[in-house]
This record gives sequence, C-alpha cells and structure tokens, in this order.
Amino acid sequence: MTSEEVKIRLNKVFCKVFKDDTIVIHEKTTANDINKWDSLTHLTLISDTEEEFNIKFKLNELIAMKTVGDYIKTILAKVS
Repeated sequence: MTSEEVKIRLNKVFCKVFKDDTIVIHEKTTANDINKWDSLTHLTLISDTEEEFNIKFKLNELIAMKTVGDYIKTILAKVS
C-alpha cells in the first residue's frame, strides 16, 4: 500500500468522523486545521482509523502523531 492510497482511505475516515465531505487532508494537516476536531472526535478518528485499516495504535504512537503525515507514516508501518 502506498502513502497516497492510505491518504485517500484516511480522508474518507476524516469525512465520516467530522460529517463533512469537503474535508481534504494534507501531510501537514493538524487538529488546528479542522474546526470540529476536539478530544471526542479525536478518539472517534483513532477508533475508525483502526477499524478501516485493521490495525491497533500503541499509546506512544498516538502521542507522537502531530500531523496527518505522521498519521500516514504510522499506518504504513503497520500495514506494510
């Protein structure tokens, strides 16, 4: 799986979680870039991402992820 494929699938997760089909994520996207991104939606985003990619994040991985680019790299490491 390529980073672009992960990004496309992850973008769909973001649209679903935030109930906004206009969201387009980028490598540098952070929580500050999406209005509805709060602690509750963050947990939903993590859970839905784990389900979409059939993976489980470790706590240290979650703490290290600051941008969507970090998120994509972590997912790639788990699905490769």
